[in-house]
Amino acid sequence: MENKTVGILGCGWFGLPFAKTLVQLGYKVKGSTTSAEKLKDLAALGIEPYQINLNDNGELPAEFFKVDALFVNVPPRAKSEAVSTYPDKLRAVVKAAEGKVKQVVFISSTGVFEDGNFKIDENSKPQPDTDAGRALLAAEELCSKNEQFTTTIIRFAGLIGPGRNLAKFFTGRNGVPNGKAPVNLIALQDCIGICLRLLNTEAFGGIYHAVMPQHPSRNEFYTELCKASGMEKPIFKDELLAWKEVNSVNVANRLKLHF
Repeated sequence: MENKTVGILGCGWFGLPFAKTLVQLGYKVKGSTTSAEKLKDLAALGIEPYQINLNDNGELPAEFFKVDALFVNVPPRAKSEAVSTYPDKLRAVVKAAEGKVKQVVFISSTGVFEDGNFKIDENSKPQPDTDAGRALLAAEELCSKNEQFTTTIIRFAGLIGPGRNLAKFFTGRNGVPNGKAPVNLIALQDCIGICLRLLNTEAFGGIYHAVMPQHPSRNEFYTELCKASGMEKPIFKDELLAWKEVNSVNVANRLKLHF
């Protein structure tokens, strides 16, 4: 899809670096932010800027949705009372996209899966047990059921990268539970790589799990991360409580991508 127009609804931690990469590769990019102050920043990067706040319940700008592929990257806030209204906000996005875009890529999360003490992949059926997980799954289904465009769902695992050093949450802690549970993580560069490969191969439709194939234990990963970050290492309990191991078969089989 080189030289095509890509829309990114939500130019945040992932959306902005992704947008910058697309611009560098010659794509025309439309990007949204909730902040009027950031419009100039987007424009300076070669991104056509739009101010869109789904909380305003106002009419969405039709011009933003006139793109070849639209990446919807506006996750619900897990601790917000607005989680329950998240599917309704996405309904407005879906309606605005109808008749204007053929490919919608919804950025979801592996948080749609409960900790069911199992290994899962894109063929597994999620049964979320959190409000955020249920809201995300409802949004996935809302997009997928629309017949006016093709929906691709990319579920990001735990995000790591610039500004997201998870070591700070564990450094120096003692008696941290569930030390044997596997971690499910994805680096920013791999998030971008998967989305780029999707555009390049046009392997749209279906579900992709964006998660690294390695699953060290919480004890192994966070102990080494604290050590590498120059922080005091944590002490984990040698136990296995609720867990899940999220895997991907479609990234390798359909996108032919290696992390």
